[in-house]
Amino acid sequence: MSHLLSAADLAHEIEDVTVLDVRWALTTANTPAGREDYEAGHVPGAFFVDLDTELAAPAGEGGRHPLPDPAVVEALARRAGITERSRVVVYDAKESYAAARAWWVLRWAGVPDVRVLDGGYAAWVSGRLPVSTEEPADRHGDFEVRPGQLPTLDAGGAAELAREGLLLDARAPERYAGESEPVDPVAGHVPGAVNVPTAAWLSEDGTFRRDLRDHWERLSAGRDVDGRPVGVYCGSGVTAAHEMLALAELGVDTVLYPGSWSEWIRDPARPVATGPQPG
Repeated sequence: MSHLLSAADLAHEIEDVTVLDVRWALTTANTPAGREDYEAGHVPGAFFVDLDTELAAPAGEGGRHPLPDPAVVEALARRAGITERSRVVVYDAKESYAAARAWWVLRWAGVPDVRVLDGGYAAWVSGRLPVSTEEPADRHGDFEVRPGQLPTLDAGGAAELAREGLLLDARAPERYAGESEPVDPVAGHVPGAVNVPTAAWLSEDGTFRRDLRDHWERLSAGRDVDGRPVGVYCGSGVTAAHEMLALAELGVDTVLYPGSWSEWIRDPARPVATGPQPG
């Protein structure tokens, strides 16, 4: 079953699903994001979710977006009325970076059925589907979160996987190479990690490209990925989930390093590699 849902399909199912709006941006200096966007218009019935406070713990030793407190996720699920039988659809503005984080966190917390609106709110609006400015009332649900339903890597596990399996770095090539680092204080990558920029999984309209299988085969050429564990990291564990979503569409099982680069560099004893992707 696909983890993605088209805007037309969501419109058809809107009465039977719980919809979460996860619009977010790493920097909002020049672009209104999050709550302001939601209040200006959203998919009817959607609940707003704040990525920084509901899908992540405060920044610290665990990186810029550590895994959230399970109690916080449970409060979110109960506010939205999520149950064991709920079908949940998450979306963000367009590219599904933040939506993928919600998709991963909710499944990690035990929500069984979570899908992503492919193309986000932009796809909904371009389909001339109805929008709303009304915020739904708290549904006072009783969902009990069960954290740990998806596996994760710590820094040691990521290092081991880079040596013995396949560790993917989902960031842009210039950040991987250490040529540019606009967010974190140290540039470079985990030694042995392979750069697979997650932005390349997308079409211009923000939907996932239709040739995902061919794209993955080109990226993995010369690498024996069959049967090997595949880990994914990025800057802080947000866009890594987006890459995991793309691979999940292909049936490739992956494991997240939640702390990602922003946690890796907090220990100066951990090695840092620079330079472009070999080969």
